[in-house]
Amino acid sequence: MGQGYVYLVGGGPGDPGLLTLKGAECIGKADVLVYDRLVSRRLLSLARPDCERIYVGKSPERHTFTQDAINEVLVQKSREGKIVTRLKGGDPFVFGRGGEEAEALLDAGIPYEVVPGITSAIAVPAYAGIPVTHRDLTSTFTVVTGHEDPTKNASAIPWELLAQGNGTVVFLMGMENLPLIGEKLIQHGRRPDTPAGVIQWGTRPEQRTLVSQLDEIAKQAEKQGFSSPSVIIVGDVVSLREKLQWLEKKPLFGARIIVTRARNQASTLSKAIEDLGGEAWEFPAIELAAPTQPEHLAKAIAKIKTFEWLVFTSVNGVEAFFKEFERQDKDIRELAGIELVAIGPVTQSALQERGLKVAFVPPEYRAEAIISGLASRVLRGQRVLLARAEEARDILPESLKALGAEVWDVPAYRTVMGQGGAELHDLLAEKAVHAVTFTSSSTVKNFIKLIGGEISLLEGIKLFSIGPITSATARELGLTIDGEALHYTIEGLIESLIEGVRV
Repeated sequence: MGQGYVYLVGGGPGDPGLLTLKGAECIGKADVLVYDRLVSRRLLSLARPDCERIYVGKSPERHTFTQDAINEVLVQKSREGKIVTRLKGGDPFVFGRGGEEAEALLDAGIPYEVVPGITSAIAVPAYAGIPVTHRDLTSTFTVVTGHEDPTKNASAIPWELLAQGNGTVVFLMGMENLPLIGEKLIQHGRRPDTPAGVIQWGTRPEQRTLVSQLDEIAKQAEKQGFSSPSVIIVGDVVSLREKLQWLEKKPLFGARIIVTRARNQASTLSKAIEDLGGEAWEFPAIELAAPTQPEHLAKAIAKIKTFEWLVFTSVNGVEAFFKEFERQDKDIRELAGIELVAIGPVTQSALQERGLKVAFVPPEYRAEAIISGLASRVLRGQRVLLARAEEARDILPESLKALGAEVWDVPAYRTVMGQGGAELHDLLAEKAVHAVTFTSSSTVKNFIKLIGGEISLLEGIKLFSIGPITSATARELGLTIDGEALHYTIEGLIESLIEGVRV
């Protein structure tokens, strides 16, 4: 059995985009992932499918594991010769008890490494538009545990020093003690009207912020239902929030949105959602696979010079076609004289990137518009090659045949079921999702299969479609579409989300 190894990794404050590159690497190589309550569930998806996941989360109400038990898990699993990644919210050495875990590993002779994370003490105020320092207001800040009872006789918190001057004070884990924190600071000299803020679930879609003054903040927080996990910040810098807040101004702020596209395509939509302040969760309802009978595409490409028209109805078709084209060691000049058709601008771009000129792009990005546009262009007897999904609708080849064309309808790829699992079901059941996006009829059909046909899970969740064909499929299956892209593209779908998602 080989020597085990432990990584003590800071997972950041909540936004999965704030995980460090090294932290992501450690999650990916782990045999065992030991994680906390405040770690974003999206970070768990970075682990290998065979990685053992152990939840050791703690909350103010209860502890799933004691710290000694957590230490023992780290030692035991590493002694089995496994790579263990201990994933903690924020930074492991900022009130994360990472120092205690490091000591336990050292005592047991287990090699370890610390991977710092972005602490919520700085990141959460920043996401609320509050800098912890500012040249005109203060050049110091202090991070304090708010978990200690401020009334105990032997407090380790230097209240006199915290209350003096104009330095920023950030309290972590202090919501239970918020009234006493305010009292202590005022008692030792802080102005009652000092700006103070509470930020709950900072950097996440649930983030909300309260700004008041020190002698009122506890009362206002209770009135508005603020609770743990929250960061408390006291100091003149809090007054800058009104001017500097940025996250809440983004059009999709607060929206958690499920992306159902195939994994190799999802990133474009996911990035657009997150650039606009939303949180994208990728649960591919479809995956792309080779067609059942790949020899048909191979045969068509071998005879490519015999066609007058080559029609692509997706980027996937373009990529599958040229993968086989290159496998046969074909020369791009063999496409000379063939008119190329693309269903939309994205598919057109995929062809143009290969140095090809597209003869026709319909004004409306669906098969019916292709037929309308080609009706006066395709001559009787001309040969048309369609390179598209195996399960695509019959309307396009049948309509072209009706024009007198000789049509080769060749499957370039097929879509198969993606993966969702228990996590998707849980997110929907907890109503932690605000919207689901569908980019094809296949994504609708397979998504319903992923949730076991439990359409009731989608009650109260808005559904968005990329176009009328996808919307029609959804309605046939009993779903209500809340928003449909005016232009049948990812950009159009994003515009529909901006218009229709109200969190």
